[in-house]
Parts: sequence; C-alpha cells; structure tokens
Amino acid sequence: MSVGRLLKMSFSIYFCGSIRAGRQDAELYARLIEKLKAYGSVLTEHVGDTELTEKLMQEMGGDDKKIHTLDMEMLGKADVVVAEVTQPSLGVGYELGRAVAQKKRILCLFRPDCGKSLSAMVRGAEDGDTFIVKDYKEPDADEIFKDFFRKVEAKK
Repeated sequence: MSVGRLLKMSFSIYFCGSIRAGRQDAELYARLIEKLKAYGSVLTEHVGDTELTEKLMQEMGGDDKKIHTLDMEMLGKADVVVAEVTQPSLGVGYELGRAVAQKKRILCLFRPDCGKSLSAMVRGAEDGDTFIVKDYKEPDADEIFKDFFRKVEAKK
C-alpha cells in the first residue's frame, strides 16, 4: 500500500514540466507522476507522456488559447502544484506565477547536477512554507513527496 493511501491523502495535483522548451525529461516526468499518484489525482498526467509533441497537440485541436484555458482551469482545481524545474520553460514559470497568485502550495524540484543554474525568480520565491524548492536526485523523490504532502496535510 502506498504512503499517501496509508496517510489517507487525496489531493488534486497539478504537475508542471517542460513541453515546448524541450521534452528530454519526459520519461522522468512520467516516473514522478506515478509516484505522485500515491497522494491523489494528477490533473496534468499528459506532461509525462513521452509521445506528446507539438504536432500531436495540434492534431488534438489544442490551439494555444484552448491549451491555456484548459491548463488554467486545471490549475484552479488543484490543491497543490509540483513542478520539475530543471529544464527551463517559460510555460512552467508562468504556471508557477499563477499558482502563487492563487495561493497554492508549491513544490519545485531541481537537479543541480544538470550543469544549469535555477532561475533566481524560482529559487528566490522559496519561503519554506507555501513555496518549497528542493535540489534532488531522482531516488530522493519519494521522501521529498512524503515530507511535502505531510506538511500540506497538517496545514489543512
């Protein structure tokens, strides 16, 4: 039985990851999304779909306006936001800004061994409470998620 189910957690989770800025982490996103499912419903499971491409999004009728509207509706329904921010993405930055404005609880994950620096606008938003930034390696994700969701649950 999963940790989230043992703790009787059921959150609506908005997962952010790069789509147009690069899909090289799509498989990682899929693995993180699977782990997040232990804590509730992941509204943006498609972010981890390795087959997701710009062409496929267009074929599905997803023009930019529709994508924005749908994503903002899902963000509004989310209890929490979890963002993998290693691959720089304007869209993820926008989603994080909107999530802050909506007073969502946010967890950002960054892999410092990638050879990049995390934006000061993300790292500097860390407040230790509603906006958390964690440097991590993939094996650390389970423990980071467990700690984050316990804290969120305690603040309900």
